[in-house]
Amino acid sequence: MKINFEDERPIFLQIAEGIEDGILVGAYPEDGQIPSTTEISVTYKINPATALKGVSRLAEEGILYKRRGLGMFVAEGAIRKVKQKRKAAFVDRHVKPLTREAKRLGLTPGETAELIERSFRDEEN
Repeated sequence: MKINFEDERPIFLQIAEGIEDGILVGAYPEDGQIPSTTEISVTYKINPATALKGVSRLAEEGILYKRRGLGMFVAEGAIRKVKQKRKAAFVDRHVKPLTREAKRLGLTPGETAELIERSFRDEEN
């Protein structure tokens, strides 16, 4: 997990996204424990309340759950939830603006898909 203090996104969101990244790559498996808010705050030299806010956000979304006296753990189905959440954000941030611009340019859905496929191939090389 990386925290960028120059980033315009709040630190607690960066904490939440970093944990989500860890879940997606398997660093924090389902039913596995994540670092404590104290560990996160010490590692990144941030206020413990900020770390707690990021972790609590994921708990509210059902991605993490608390075991009393033990800490926070990754919920069953967390990978699916994170992927759904990020897919929805991807559509809002990237796909919808792409579609609007494609329409302004007079591109058909097929032409737009072809451009996207070409871009995927270019990225592979």
